[in-house]
Amino acid sequence: MTGTVNATAPAPVVGRTREGIAERLAQDLQDGYVVNLGVGIPLLVPRYLPEDKEVVLHAENGVLGIGGDADPHEADPDLTDAGKQPITLIPGAAITDSALSFAIIRGGHLDATILGALQVSASGDLANWYVPGRNPAVGGAMDLVAGTPQVWVAMEHVDRKGRPKIVQECTMPLTGHKCVTRIYTDLAVFHVVDGQLRLVECAPGVSPDHVREHTAATYTEDLAG
Repeated sequence: MTGTVNATAPAPVVGRTREGIAERLAQDLQDGYVVNLGVGIPLLVPRYLPEDKEVVLHAENGVLGIGGDADPHEADPDLTDAGKQPITLIPGAAITDSALSFAIIRGGHLDATILGALQVSASGDLANWYVPGRNPAVGGAMDLVAGTPQVWVAMEHVDRKGRPKIVQECTMPLTGHKCVTRIYTDLAVFHVVDGQLRLVECAPGVSPDHVREHTAATYTEDLAG
């Protein structure tokens, strides 16, 4: 006699994990880059930096030269990243005050900034500082997107309610206007070229149709192969 299974089978995982997003993004960092890391998924990037490339990581709280994860038993509580997580330092790293840290940002000394987002528009507008119903928290994001030539977003493709985060027009207050140059999500990689969104890669196991179903912005496709 065949038994009846009452439990509902879990839905299959589609796309990359948060760690997978960080790993995929890290592959595109160029040798010699100086890169700011925002909170959230960007803080996972140090785990996946290619060994054959030298990338200097910056945190707006005053660290230039972030290393790998700190041993929990040896972590210095006064040495943290922008998300207040313990870190290590690479040889030659520097600790600065807030004024110098923001002078690095505002002076154009970063090659890229990697941050999370609540919404990104079809033309590269960014909204990431205000969550409705919560206290506003601007942080240094506005300085970063204004002072950095490349702004890479690392985020889940949809929010917790399943709503697309890549939209035609942002409905949340903007952090920056037409500033985003790349988007890395669990489903895909997009580039913003001449103010237009371009799908350049689908995550393993994800079809272009699946990406389109979960994206509320218009875009073109430039998929290799």
